[in-house]
Amino acid sequence: MAVRSSVWDSVIEHTMSAQVKNSEPYLWATELSSSLNFAGVDLPSMELARLLVSHICFDNHVPITWKFLEKALFFNLAPPLLVLALLSTRVVPNRKLHPAAFRLYMELVKRHAFSFSALINSQNYNMIMKSIDDVVHLSQVFGVQLCEPGILLVEFVFSIVWQLLDASLDDEGLLEQSLEKNSRWLSRMQDMEIDGNENFSEKRIEHHEGLHKVNTTMAIELIEEFFKNKVTSSILYLARRNMPSHWGGFIERLQLLVVHSTALRNSKHISPDAFLQLISDTHRVLSREGKTISHHDSQAFMFSGSLKSSVGQCHGASHSAVWLPIDLFLEDTMDGSLVTTTSAVENLISLVKALQAVNHTTWHDTFLGLWIAALRLVQRERNTGEGLMPRLDTSLSMLLSITTLVVTNLIEEEESAWIDETQQSPVNQRKEKQGKCQKGLITSLQLLGDYEGLLTPPQSVSSVANQAAAKATMFISGVTVRSGYSMSINDMPINCSGNLRHLIVEAFIARNMLDTSAYLWPGYVNARANQVPRGVPSQTTGWSSLMNGSPLTSSMINILVSTPASSLPEVEKIYEIAVNGSGDEKISAATILCGASLVRGWNIQEHTILFIINLLSPPVPVDYSGSESYLIDYAPLLNVLLVGISSVDCVQILSLHGLVPILAGALMPICEAFGAAVPEVSWTLPTGEELSCHAVFSNAFTLLLRLWRFDHSPIDHVLGDIPPVGSHLSPEYLLLVRNSLLASHGTSTRSQLKRRRHSKILSLSVEPIFMDSFPKLKVWHRQHLECIASTFSGLVHETFVHQIVDALLNLMFKRINRGIQPSTSTSESSLSFGPVAEDAQARLKIPAWDILEATPFALDAALTACAHGRLSPRELATGLKDLADFLPASLATIVSYFSAEVTRGVWKPAAMNGTDWPSPAANLSSVEQQIKKILAATGVDVPSLSVGGTLATLPLPLAALVSLTITYKLDKMSERFLTLIAPALNALAAGCWPCMPIIAALWAQKVKRWSDHLVFSASRTVFHHNSDAVVQLLKSCFTSTLVHGSEQEGGESGGMVAMLRGFALAYFAMFCGTFAWGVDSELAASKKRPKVLRTHLEYLASALEGKISLGCDWATAWAYASGFVSLMVACTPKWVLEVDVDVLKRVSKGLRHWNEEELAVALLGLGGVGTMGAAAELIIETRL
Repeated sequence: MAVRSSVWDSVIEHTMSAQVKNSEPYLWATELSSSLNFAGVDLPSMELARLLVSHICFDNHVPITWKFLEKALFFNLAPPLLVLALLSTRVVPNRKLHPAAFRLYMELVKRHAFSFSALINSQNYNMIMKSIDDVVHLSQVFGVQLCEPGILLVEFVFSIVWQLLDASLDDEGLLEQSLEKNSRWLSRMQDMEIDGNENFSEKRIEHHEGLHKVNTTMAIELIEEFFKNKVTSSILYLARRNMPSHWGGFIERLQLLVVHSTALRNSKHISPDAFLQLISDTHRVLSREGKTISHHDSQAFMFSGSLKSSVGQCHGASHSAVWLPIDLFLEDTMDGSLVTTTSAVENLISLVKALQAVNHTTWHDTFLGLWIAALRLVQRERNTGEGLMPRLDTSLSMLLSITTLVVTNLIEEEESAWIDETQQSPVNQRKEKQGKCQKGLITSLQLLGDYEGLLTPPQSVSSVANQAAAKATMFISGVTVRSGYSMSINDMPINCSGNLRHLIVEAFIARNMLDTSAYLWPGYVNARANQVPRGVPSQTTGWSSLMNGSPLTSSMINILVSTPASSLPEVEKIYEIAVNGSGDEKISAATILCGASLVRGWNIQEHTILFIINLLSPPVPVDYSGSESYLIDYAPLLNVLLVGISSVDCVQILSLHGLVPILAGALMPICEAFGAAVPEVSWTLPTGEELSCHAVFSNAFTLLLRLWRFDHSPIDHVLGDIPPVGSHLSPEYLLLVRNSLLASHGTSTRSQLKRRRHSKILSLSVEPIFMDSFPKLKVWHRQHLECIASTFSGLVHETFVHQIVDALLNLMFKRINRGIQPSTSTSESSLSFGPVAEDAQARLKIPAWDILEATPFALDAALTACAHGRLSPRELATGLKDLADFLPASLATIVSYFSAEVTRGVWKPAAMNGTDWPSPAANLSSVEQQIKKILAATGVDVPSLSVGGTLATLPLPLAALVSLTITYKLDKMSERFLTLIAPALNALAAGCWPCMPIIAALWAQKVKRWSDHLVFSASRTVFHHNSDAVVQLLKSCFTSTLVHGSEQEGGESGGMVAMLRGFALAYFAMFCGTFAWGVDSELAASKKRPKVLRTHLEYLASALEGKISLGCDWATAWAYASGFVSLMVACTPKWVLEVDVDVLKRVSKGLRHWNEEELAVALLGLGGVGTMGAAAELIIETRL
């Protein structure tokens, strides 16, 4: 230590001597370097830096000492950044006393703060940065726990610029206008003792003031240089991205400088506007804005162009290929057999975000693609007779309720993000009130007017569209139309025709996302002002009368049922009547809620559904003391609601809004209570119809069954893609989802926004519900699973269940006089039909759960009798229909039993000969030809439907089930039951060829208008039985989509094709990932994303490092690896934060080996604080 001390003592002596002699700085530096080398001091020396700065500040603050210091840095005797750090804590806080020192400090910053290569390659890099941290206290100021040298380097560059900024503001008297009023960079050294202040010429006040002004201008221009320099601007971008709270305060002060700085306004080198543009310019390598597939955009464009050219011929937008996933999603949601537990709004938001991110489109293009896809869906559904069940109302709800909610959510999320940013950084208060999503909505709706062919409204809503157009026309003409006013044809402006765009705009106005200025858009209305009637009649609609206090008369009820409510207060008014009104008023109000307001009240649809679900869970009366469930007393009200929401469209609309689990939680208590009740009491409805407990139970139970996929055939539970019995295909799963939804309600940003929109008078119970609360339902479900999974068990003789089976058989076959034997373990006695049949219904006045328990045994006995010729097929079908009419809930057991029996394959086939069973012969040949025609373009061979002229056959249980469906009339009541049976029937028929074509032929004879739909459904089953057909179909799809064939492979074009394959695979992987997990963390599925990403990127890292082979052409491997990472950086930056830092560094290093330095930097730049240092070092090395 003594030797080392003597070295530094000699340095001071040598410096003082040179200072007195006014020696040449070059000579001083050369001699100093020799002496330090001789003393064995490692250069650059951190101790020398401290010694020289301490010597100068401020006892030896003379020009020659500053020259010595500059030469020491030039010869690399001291670390430049450490010297700058030491000076920043001494000079900048005392710049008013020593303006010349501040000027010299800034000169050193200009020379040495923009070059870092020597530093990061130095052996003492880590120690130097640690010393800088000890001097400036970077870790303490920025609160970053990691002390890696690269991180400290970013913080130090940021601190230099921030200190210069604060000094400039302070010099112009602007610092006190900032929010914090003071500076963390200017106060640290103010209290030090300053000696010799009078010894230097700068005591002259005028000279001081002039130097102060010059220094302020120079500091501002130096800040500009940091933002202009390629390396330091990228380093500052790292600070911006990874230290947002500090950056917010920094930007707030920068903008204060731009607005109020006299020095900036008087600068000859830069204007305030140019300065503001410079600091706000985010188009740096790290953001990669607008970039996707690395720097090979041309190849990527060729790839995407081929897709667009082939798919863009679809009906609608020319760029439809980009939005094709939305079309596919919408079509899937329209499948009535797939009632989902998740909201179409949530799923569509995730899909739209993913497409917008991956395609890197503007929001107005994104929204336009969404509108066009939804409009195409409506146009496809205009012909309501094409499918088995009309879906027009569902498609209109998708367009006018779901998609508007999607856009509303996106706009509100953007606004919410602004609020959060504003709370963290007040600078964001200066942002525009109208965000990108809001602007995108307006632009997209304005452009939508160009797609006239898609905007033609279906006949059922043309009058509503005309009303919307007339409303806009009268507004422009200055005619006031009161809310709720319904215009008659005579009141309409001449030539005023509306379209679906008018309805979309009205939906957004109703949700406060647009205002009436939309009426002024060019071309929005087509009527002239002089064609508008001046005198508008004073009559009001039913809803307006209701809000004005009019009572619910019969005529008003009819109007309210057929006319949707237009606002939330109107629905709330009806809901309050349903809760607090008289008995008749409650039923009327429930009827109104389940009418047009539910199906076509697009602006308030989600509220109406919640009100209905809440009414299905009425409160326990205060004075209730009965032994039965209190729900029994609510039977008439509950039945109106159950029937009202049971149509195909209603259930699908409930599913679209993601309220199936909530509805299931309300239905299960009703099923439990009414299924356990003895039907001794009945209620007379206003229609004169008698209502029993069995009827209420059946309505609730059949509705509940449609909410979970009980209809899947048993083979699907054992083989195929459906999980095993007892997994998510169960009521338990519905309850778990319900409990999760309610528990998480209001926890995420999106759910908080949704909660804010809910009615304030609505209160849903958030208490969890479990299957143990419904023992009867649980027992039935266990029996249902046993029926599916195990061999049918025998019936024990002379038990209560046996007696019920006896009664059921008497009920089913009361018209015949032959005995039918149920399978028993103790007896084979026949059941005869005589006087016993007359009291069958009386004997079945028992709880519905007991009847359902016995039903499988009755069905087994009936099917066995039919198989042995003791019961004709017609009698079997009639008996099944009688059973279903007596207790519609038994359809569930009928479906599960016959499905299980088809799967077991123990029954002889039934010959569909037209005598015993219905015959499809009349048009089976036509069905076959149509199937072949449909599949001709795919190159798939269709197996023959007949071999050697043999009769068409079906498995006996399937024949019985088909015959049962044919007995139903096509009315609204039967629709609910056919909807329950149809999915199981389709699943069973798809499992064995040619069952589906035979069933299609049978039903096409009954309903000719369904023929096309049935034939198309039958054509799909070809692929269930032939894997080669699936391969051929995929080849056909890709051949029609991609233009690059295998004949192009060879030479240069071959390499291009190989590269395109890699890019295509990268896009495909990114699309799949974003669709499955989302681009952010709003989806529950996003929790799985980090693990998958880590695994995949580790795989890519190993491939890039050459440790493993991707098993393909090098060009394909390179294109995929660089393409996938490039897409992740450009489209899903939040994903990068979820990946382990070490993995990111490995991938980045591998990319550099493949000459992808820019992409490597961008990846590290998004990895958070953990990779910020590595990113900075790579920026310095590559000068990106």
